[in-house]
Amino acid sequence: MNFDFNEEQTMIMDGIARYIREEYDFDRRRSIIESDSACSDDVWRQFSELGWLSIPFDESYGGFGGHADDLAGVMLELGKGLIIEPYMSTVVVFGSLLNASNNDSLKEQLIPRIINGQYKGSFAYAEEQSRFEISDVKTSAQKCGDGYKLNGTKIAVIDAKESDGLIVTARTGGSQYGAEGISLFLVDTSTEGVAVSSYNTMDSHSSSTINLENVFVTEANLIVDEGEGFRHIESCLPQILLCLSAEALGIMEVLNKLTVEYSKTRKQFGAPIGSFQALQHRMVDNFMAFEQSKSMVYRGICESTSFNKNDIDINQFLKTAHAVKALIAKNSKQIGDESIQIHGGIGMTDELNIGHFVKRLMMINVLFGDGDFHRQCFSQN
Repeated sequence: MNFDFNEEQTMIMDGIARYIREEYDFDRRRSIIESDSACSDDVWRQFSELGWLSIPFDESYGGFGGHADDLAGVMLELGKGLIIEPYMSTVVVFGSLLNASNNDSLKEQLIPRIINGQYKGSFAYAEEQSRFEISDVKTSAQKCGDGYKLNGTKIAVIDAKESDGLIVTARTGGSQYGAEGISLFLVDTSTEGVAVSSYNTMDSHSSSTINLENVFVTEANLIVDEGEGFRHIESCLPQILLCLSAEALGIMEVLNKLTVEYSKTRKQFGAPIGSFQALQHRMVDNFMAFEQSKSMVYRGICESTSFNKNDIDINQFLKTAHAVKALIAKNSKQIGDESIQIHGGIGMTDELNIGHFVKRLMMINVLFGDGDFHRQCFSQN
């Protein structure tokens, strides 16, 4: 397999890398985390001005018209910068579900606002009993006049604290565990009956528990046709998993680079620790794990291109995405653990960026399913 990002993709990735290098260092990230807001409005505005928020959206709404390969390149670079802003939540997850919707009215209303940096969104799907099974939904949507009343609780809704709207899974039919009868609703966070309780996650992002009590939404707020929510999620899931894996790949690359540099300067017994053969072997193992992960992510990107051309179906693309996520979970844990070990105690301190990269990797590994879950999905697909 031979893969290279095209000229446009490379230009965007180079621009992100330059922005991170010149304007978004570790100290700036820390100052944003320590502020009252979960992200920086100024940074988000710059993302909009630079066109990065428009990448996955159709050109008819002012977007770039990109696909999974374009987004994966962006997430690769954002991962290297450990960006705290909700690009993954708003653009990749919420944006993918919205952009693939057949509700043209909602798209015309929301997509230009997302592109202009005026609207943020999150995906509320997880529940206390559901673990990683998206189809396990207790939240109900009862038909009421020209709309629905939603009741239930969603947990671990990433970046909901800063979100203007949520895409919520709710059951309009079928059994609790069935894929049939799940619907997707756009819910304004300011709607009466919506209670948002937020907390910080270990990687300094925000997460929230969302309580929905008799929340009324109209039929116009259905993302796709009633009962078709799970199929819609499944069609977008490969792109989401691929982008998460690309972000992890960017972090893994930085961790390897920082660890090798540290091994050249840290001395024990009068010599740099990088001269010790045992540590050299471990760093080579990390390099091999990164290259293996890179090849797998690029395999997923190539299959996304084939999927866009209708050369493969959604089942094959989804199976590859499961394999990518499973391998990333395994290899990123190895690289994260070894980076901390080789740095020693200083690697666990908040003052050094190593620990922050590793914590983000740990969170990525459980978002939309951990490695064991995706290995099981791969074997069943």
